[in-house]
This record gives sequence, structure tokens and C-alpha cells, in this order.
Amino acid sequence: MGKIYNGIMGLVVGDAFGVPFEFKKRDSFTVPDKPAGYGTYNKPAGTWSDDSSLALATLESLQRLKTIDLTDIMENFKAWLNQGEFTPDGEVFDCGNTTFNAINKYKSGFPITACGCHSIYDNGNGSLMRILPLAFTKCSMADVDAVSGLTHSHEIAKQGCRIYITIARWLLKGMPLYLLHDEPFLWVGEYKPIKDQFKVGRDEIKSSGYVVDTLAAALWCFKQTNNYKDCIRLAVGLGGDTDTIAAVAGGLAGITYGCGGEDGIPYDWIDTIAEKDWIAEICGYNDSIF
Repeated sequence: MGKIYNGIMGLVVGDAFGVPFEFKKRDSFTVPDKPAGYGTYNKPAGTWSDDSSLALATLESLQRLKTIDLTDIMENFKAWLNQGEFTPDGEVFDCGNTTFNAINKYKSGFPITACGCHSIYDNGNGSLMRILPLAFTKCSMADVDAVSGLTHSHEIAKQGCRIYITIARWLLKGMPLYLLHDEPFLWVGEYKPIKDQFKVGRDEIKSSGYVVDTLAAALWCFKQTNNYKDCIRLAVGLGGDTDTIAAVAGGLAGITYGCGGEDGIPYDWIDTIAEKDWIAEICGYNDSIF
């Protein structure tokens, strides 16, 4: 398989690993050595959430059209919310308020560029968790903003997506993350403190659904570890928004470590993933989409 598969499967496996522990308080549970089931949503092991569904919905559109078509992506989002497409079992069991509201605005006839929610309170991690497929294209940062803006159009949310795609593309080139530490165009505004958070202790890392917290936590987990398994277990152990933090971190770790071997995504973890063959089909065998 190619780099697209490594990154997307890294995201999906991280998401599924975190699903049973979402909303649980830090240190109130034991992080397992392999994907577990049930827990918060009473789902079997390998069940992924809206994080993966929306990332896969985005990826499917990009792969099929070989371009960014905002309406087509939003149609996939609508099919997910209304018909349970792009889910592991035909059921939507988790959806953020901002995403829900934006899709409903689209269904009500709002122009595609006016569906995204843009208040200061619309800066959850709902666009960050699905933006990774754009890293495998040559799209501009304006395109990244537009795809984020389908649901999350506030500047803070869009900036988080730009940072994440920049980092993912950097890792795809095989470049170490530390070389980006001193890039002033990344660590600005609400994200400025992240540069220093690479060095802080676990107790200083927040694991909320706020996009800045999620990105900071995911990058911290990625930086603190040197293999996929430890990265995901560290992310889930933070508690709170476990599935999204693990998904965001997992995408970067999947790109970096690949599948199998001592450092990559364990094959027995991948084997638990629902619809894993379908996911592989969407990913394809290439390293880029267009």
C-alpha cells in the first residue's frame, strides 16, 4: 500500500482505539495494549467514529473526482449524517454540534460557502479531524480553508487545519518535525504556545475538544514517542476527546512509521478495524491523489 493508506489507516485505527474511552477522565481507566470494545458507545472493537467517517467521505470525493469539489464533499457529509454512509455499521453514533448545524444549513439550501459556522464558539476539532486527505494533494492553503469552512469557518479552526496539513506534508517528505519548530508562520495567534508545549509534562496537556487543545495534544503525543503504538496509547491515556486526539496523532504517526514492523501500525490492530478492505480500496496504492 502507499502513503495515503498509511496516513488514513493511522487515523482510523487511532480513532477506533479511542472510541471506547471518549469523555472518560484522565487516569480513571487503564489504556489497553490492543483495541478494545464497548465502553462509552457500547460498540465492538474496531468501530470508528465520525472522525474517520468524515475523513473517508472527504477522501472518497477527492479520489473519485481528482479535484476539490466542495458541494460533492458536502453531499458525502449529508449522506453520512442522513443515511449512515461512510460508517462502519450504517449508524451515526457521534456528531459534533457545529458539524450537525453546518450540514443542516446545507440541506436547507444555504450556499455551500455559507454553511460553515463561524462564531468563536465554533472552534471544536470537527474539521481538523477530517482534513488529512488534503495532505495527499497539491491543493493550496486557500483550499484547506475552504474544506474546513464547510463546517468550521472561524479563523482559529481553519488555521489549525493549515498547520496540520503543513506538518503532514513535511512528514510525507521524510523531514523531521523539529525542523518546523522555528517556522514563525505556523505558531501564531492561538497556536503560538504550542511551540513550547512540545517540552511540557503530561499534566500541562489539555485533551478537550477545542481545536487548539486537540492539535497541541496530538503533536505532543507524536513528539514524545517513536512508534505508532506508543503514540496512540499515550493519546488515549490523556482522556477527554480520546478518539479525535488519537486520530489526529495517528494520521501523523501512520505517515511516519507506516504499517507493520516494530514501529508501524500493528497488523493485529488493523485486523480489528471494521470495513478495513473498503478503507483500503478508497485509499488506493498511490502516495498522492492529485
